[in-house]
Parts: sequence; structure tokens; C-alpha cells
Amino acid sequence: MLPLFENLGIENATTTEYVEKFTNILWPSGNHHFSETVLSYTKLVAELDQTVMKMVSESYGIEEHYKPLQESICYLFKMIKYRTPKESEKNIGLIPHTDKTFMSIVHQHQVKGFEMKMKDGEWMLVDPSPSSFLVIAGDAIMAWTNGRIKSPKHRVIISEKEDRYSLGLFTFIRDSKIEVPEELVDEDHPLQFRPFDHYKFLHFALSEEGKKSESPIKAFCGV
Repeated sequence: MLPLFENLGIENATTTEYVEKFTNILWPSGNHHFSETVLSYTKLVAELDQTVMKMVSESYGIEEHYKPLQESICYLFKMIKYRTPKESEKNIGLIPHTDKTFMSIVHQHQVKGFEMKMKDGEWMLVDPSPSSFLVIAGDAIMAWTNGRIKSPKHRVIISEKEDRYSLGLFTFIRDSKIEVPEELVDEDHPLQFRPFDHYKFLHFALSEEGKKSESPIKAFCGV
């Protein structure tokens, strides 16, 4: 369904064990340089993720509620390629969607293509820069913050004449229930989401019901 898009992923990508396990699939005799490069990159980007979440939780006064989630984080690292379309193909690299993550951090190459949907419904092209990162809120953090932080729709459109590459580090909460902090519920902000398991939500999002839903997270655990 998405012929221009392909990716390779490493789960638990900030750990030596899982990075080397992945490396040994591609290079049975080992590739120390690749493993070390991936580990150094994922650990640095994970620090960025933690810095962003520290700022978010402090701004809402919910630092204590974030600590158990922080201890349950699993990082998925993806190496992504979008090839240029053939004459008979559409230029859709990735259809409009919201991320099902807690947080996503994307590092683009020099080839354009990433577009974010604005509140007015218009699509904005996000120019790539080798020194910048896109920090994108996922559906899970939207639920955790009781809808205060929105998970934006985005897509990839391939209009350049060369292949597009990007890297992504995606945050998931593995062993803790995600529950709206009581500080974020009041008369002006009634409870919107019930406590939920992140991985069960991922399974739901891939189901027929989840795929048909305009907002899978609201269909899964919305009040």
C-alpha cells in the first residue's frame, strides 16, 4: 500500500544487547562500527526526549506522575527510506496519520517531504536541516495530558528527484499504565481518557476497528 516507503527498526535501541542482536542479523560476522554509531545516536536522542519530557512535566506540575512512566520507556529506532516514485506511481510516501507513540523524534536528511497539518487544515512543509530535529507528540501523550497536548496529523509527499532518508526514535511505555494525572482534571478540563496499556492500544490501532477510527486513541480509551 505504500510502495515508496521502507524501514528497518531496532527495539530497545538504547541497549547494547538489542542493537548488537540487530547488527548480527545483517552482518553475522559483526559490525562494531555500525553498532557503536547507532548506540551513540540513540542515547543522545533519548537524552533530548528526556529533556523535552522534563520541560513538559514541569510546566504542568506533574513531574511525580512522569517518573514511573520514565522508568518504563522503550525506545524504537527506525532507519527510513522513501524512494522516488515511478511515472505510474503516486508520490505519497506516508499517508496522513498521527503517531501512536508517546513521543516521536525525527531527524530528516536534506530531501524535503515531511508535511504537518495545521489547525486551519492547511499542510505545511517542514524544511529539513541537518542540525534540527522534529519533536512530535504521539496519541499516548495526548491521552496522558488529558488532551492538552495534541498529536498532530502529518504525512510524507515525495516531490524531489532523489530518494529521501530519515531517522526516527519513538517512545513507548511498556510496563506502566498511562493515566491522566489528577492535576490535569478540573471543571474546565473534565476527564477525557481512561487509564490504558500502551501496547494494547497499539494492537487496537492495527485492528480493523482502529484503522477505521478517526481517532484510535479516543475510540480505545476515550471517556
